[in-house]
Amino acid sequence: MKNPNIAKVLKAYRKLNHYSVEDLVLKLENHNLSVAPKTIYGWEGGQAQPDADTLLILCKIYHIENILGTFGYNTPADELFLSEEERNLVLQYRNHPNMQDAVKKLLEIV
Repeated sequence: MKNPNIAKVLKAYRKLNHYSVEDLVLKLENHNLSVAPKTIYGWEGGQAQPDADTLLILCKIYHIENILGTFGYNTPADELFLSEEERNLVLQYRNHPNMQDAVKKLLEIV
């Protein structure tokens, strides 16, 4: 059974990392994977999903550490729903650890 979160997450993280599809093709080639741009569009559009090994490589390229949580496999049922904007803010926060103290101070988080 397909996980619809995979397509959304892959596309969001590619954009978050400022990679074009062509950039990703080259990064995958550096991991000895030959993938056509059409395949990446298929993954991001939900028409297909990468195999487990390829997904792990994509996570490495995108710096995704919490793989299960990121793709919604171990999300608590009562977790707060995040809008796309909120999700992007969280992702940006995680990708900029040098700014986290400033954000906490700005938001008055102890």
